Amino acid sequence: MLLAFPTDRLSRMSEKNPHEDSSDEWQAHLETETRGRSRDRERLPEVVVVGLTVLSHPDPARVGEVAALPRLARGEDAELSRHQPKFAPPDGGIPRPLADPRISRRPLRLIPGPAGSLCLVTTDSPIAVEVDGQPVHEQIEISAKDLEGGVGLLLSDRVALLLHLLRPAVIRPPHFGLVGESSAMVSLRREIERLADLSIPVLLRGESGTGKELVARAIQGAGPRRDQPFLSINMGAIPPSLAAAELFGAAKGSFSGADRKRGGYFERADGGTLFLDEVGDMPPEVQVLLLRALETGEIQPVGAERPHRVDVRLLAATDSDLEHAIATGAFKAPLLHRLSGYEIFLPPLKRRADDVGRLFFHFLRRELEVIGEADRLLDAGPHGRPFIPAALLVGLARCPWPGNVRQLRNVVRQLVVANRGSETLVVPPRVGELLSAGPKAEAPEARAAAKTYRDPGDIGEEELREALKAHRWQLLPACRHLGISRSSLYALIESSPTIRKARDLSRTEIEASASACDGQLERMVDALEVSKQGLKMRMKELGLR
Repeated sequence: MLLAFPTDRLSRMSEKNPHEDSSDEWQAHLETETRGRSRDRERLPEVVVVGLTVLSHPDPARVGEVAALPRLARGEDAELSRHQPKFAPPDGGIPRPLADPRISRRPLRLIPGPAGSLCLVTTDSPIAVEVDGQPVHEQIEISAKDLEGGVGLLLSDRVALLLHLLRPAVIRPPHFGLVGESSAMVSLRREIERLADLSIPVLLRGESGTGKELVARAIQGAGPRRDQPFLSINMGAIPPSLAAAELFGAAKGSFSGADRKRGGYFERADGGTLFLDEVGDMPPEVQVLLLRALETGEIQPVGAERPHRVDVRLLAATDSDLEHAIATGAFKAPLLHRLSGYEIFLPPLKRRADDVGRLFFHFLRRELEVIGEADRLLDAGPHGRPFIPAALLVGLARCPWPGNVRQLRNVVRQLVVANRGSETLVVPPRVGELLSAGPKAEAPEARAAAKTYRDPGDIGEEELREALKAHRWQLLPACRHLGISRSSLYALIESSPTIRKARDLSRTEIEASASACDGQLERMVDALEVSKQGLKMRMKELGLR
């Protein structure tokens, strides 16, 4: 939906100082807020601004950098160009502009609108821009709801950014080996920091693939038991008949074949941490045994004469709805109360869209190292072709990710294996299906066009003209034919010295063509060699329709 702004508002855009640096201003604000507070780590009121996170860049080392746009919160306009704003790593560093020479110095404009919306205005900039896969020709409104979830911006087919609400953390907790700088991940790491040195049981809840075992290991590693055992058990896989011996051990001779003492999980984890995964899938018989041990603080190996105490930090995890299971009688309420001394809810990946680029390139680097192709992630430079096209990251940031981080890791692995030794990136079918399942997915023909990516610089003038002519100047089929994005095609047409643009047609030329073609628009398109949509728009501008 397009949003019109008053002309006086648009004229004031040119009065802004292009060298003003909102990111530096925001950094100064954060430093003021933190002054005198870092020692006691006092929690500060949450500040929310609109920001940009780098999803993809020709220099992969810049993925994950952030720029805040506090001017928008004050009702002022913000710029987006080669030089503004400046981006920096979330945990500190020297702010730098995007600095890609294919992105113009003449900026796009972000203008605050009603009810928290924004308007992205492109009329004064030659930067080819797509918003969530859709090209923007003049301006587009971005709602507050879209900002909350994050909006993907593709600039000149070179840099992918996520425009979203940014909650800058004044004091950032340690990483604990976890990848991510989104506000949800910062909150999660802050929770780990608060409870790591305590002995209370913790229940980790969240969708499958969100990294519950990684968080459990982070809790162990950040606390006083870091050098002690960490044992992980899939509770849903323990047969009821073997549960007592598996959990608590067995004395010698306690059953047939027990020719020696056998230690259970609790004994082997003594002094350390026991991670009970998939607790929602425990059989009822196993629940009874575990509840008794948790209530008394003691375990009794099978065949042993008396129980004994063990010192174990208990962490548990589930992706099940335990409250519903309690209501149906499938799970015991007292056991839930014992396991959940403190609960942590892990965020799904769809709520961490600004972490998609960070996670993608983290996994990509690992997978490329395995096959000996890590050099693919070297800085492509101003004229080089990155291994991963920026458009792909915009698509991935919009995916629903039902399998969360585990699914993203598998997607990266499929991409690496499918393109091993290949010069042109091909998206495997399963990855293409994931891209097509996004909440804002393009039409099937547009998705098919994105299956193979080419460097627009490899397309010559003759090939460009032949593709456009073969598809009667329809841009989307031409994109599919050439293997490039629509924004790249627009850029090639704009820079072409021989291909005509509908906006350059004169009234006399259009009237002459209409007379020669009996007013038939399809014939006029072939004669004038312009797109049908562009011709209609030009005729409307000239008052000919």
